[in-house]
Amino acid sequence: MKLDLWFRRFLDLPENELKESIHQLSRDEIINWLCWNDKNGIYRDKDSLAEFGNMMTLEEGREIMIRQILQG
Repeated sequence: MKLDLWFRRFLDLPENELKESIHQLSRDEIINWLCWNDKNGIYRDKDSLAEFGNMMTLEEGREIMIRQILQG
């Protein structure tokens, strides 16, 4: 499966399946998806440390990803 298709597959899932699928992702997979979905976002550790002084946790990444998908 092409990477772009892998990223897009989350966009059409029902909410319960979406949350279950996201909870199976690694932190790196979530960061990659967030960077793909929001080119101007600050998700990579190096950028986050420089901008905010901390790194996004796995749980924060999950919450952001779910919010971005559900709010379109």
